[in-house]
Amino acid sequence: MIDRVLDRLSRLHPKIIDLSLGRVLRLLERLGHPEQRLPTVIHVAGTNGKGSTVATLRAILEAAGNRTHVYTSPHLVRFAERVRVAGRLLDDGELIALLEEAERANGNLPITFFEITTAAALLAFSREPADYCILETGLGGRLDATNVIDRPAVTIITPIGLDHQQFLGDTLTAIAAEKAGILKAGVPCVVASQEREVMTVIADRAHALGAPLIVEGRDFHVEQGEQDQMVFLGGSATWELPPPKLPGEFQRHNAGFALAALERICPDLPLEAVVDGLGRVDWPARLQRLRHGPLADLLPAGWELWLDGSHNPHGAQAVARYLDTWSDRPTLAIMGMLTTKDVDGVLAHLAPRFQALLGVTIEGEHNALSGRDIAIHAAAYGLPHAVSVASVEAGVRHYVEGGLPPSRILICGSLYLAGTVLKDNG
Repeated sequence: MIDRVLDRLSRLHPKIIDLSLGRVLRLLERLGHPEQRLPTVIHVAGTNGKGSTVATLRAILEAAGNRTHVYTSPHLVRFAERVRVAGRLLDDGELIALLEEAERANGNLPITFFEITTAAALLAFSREPADYCILETGLGGRLDATNVIDRPAVTIITPIGLDHQQFLGDTLTAIAAEKAGILKAGVPCVVASQEREVMTVIADRAHALGAPLIVEGRDFHVEQGEQDQMVFLGGSATWELPPPKLPGEFQRHNAGFALAALERICPDLPLEAVVDGLGRVDWPARLQRLRHGPLADLLPAGWELWLDGSHNPHGAQAVARYLDTWSDRPTLAIMGMLTTKDVDGVLAHLAPRFQALLGVTIEGEHNALSGRDIAIHAAAYGLPHAVSVASVEAGVRHYVEGGLPPSRILICGSLYLAGTVLKDNG
């Protein structure tokens, strides 16, 4: 039933992505402006690290006893993952009622799938008491459907790189201008360390609006402590903390963005809540080890199976740094990507860390790059015997039955691929 409703909503506008605020503002007016009845809002934009930063914010706020609404996209397995109301995921019946209410209010007017589902999420948030509301942009920022909050408590811009150029512009400065569109007059913004030209764009926008910037490397720092501890040096606090549950050095920086924002709006946040939250933060398909399920069950002793959804060069670079710590056994890849992504830019970072690569076509995606084409690109980066396989399962079997020593298999290249793996692997 929920799938039928979602399919119907996806046909309300001929273009899947058509960035504009006019349609969603019109619908929100018809719904009685739910965006004006939200608790304290934290708005997050950026190219990479948005979801992990949001997950860290939620984990810490909830560890401190706060009821927290969260809106993220895309989902991996179920649409319900996008809308968390006061800490819980809605069931299908609740989602259908919200979506159909938004559909009735919209009538037959054009509106994109993301716009109408964002309106439905805001409607749900406006009706349930909570302490905080965390909104992740879907694409860009300036014209993103989430950018309808006049005065959030704080905004966050995570690292910006090249991605979605067909919608946001083909230069870093153009993309930065779109992301900086979430800045609001007088509202503080936490900014990750950025390329110089990106920082210039954000700083100019902030100056024009009178929005104070809290900049990584200037106003807050994340450093390596003793015994793998993470040290956060903020404006008023220095915390020596355990590393976040999510693996990778970049996740420490994502946690730093969350802490810098919370330091600004929650000055009395208990240290024990920060420690507890960092230890429980969960964000699937970001260097996630798959320990159970049909795919993991195929592995002999000594093998490991990992999953990551990074799909642009900036994200691949961060993953590559983590793969450099895997020196005790070979790293083998199963990669699927979309035609809209920079496969060569991703492989430039990842290919030197792989001993072998298999290409797979992402099932059910009309923009999927063929596994054969991925293998051809991989061969050009010096990976011998790169070929395509019919499925991820076939790829795992190909490796474990190939007489190789115990290895790590990384399934990578796309969140859409990651979603199918999580769905099929239970």
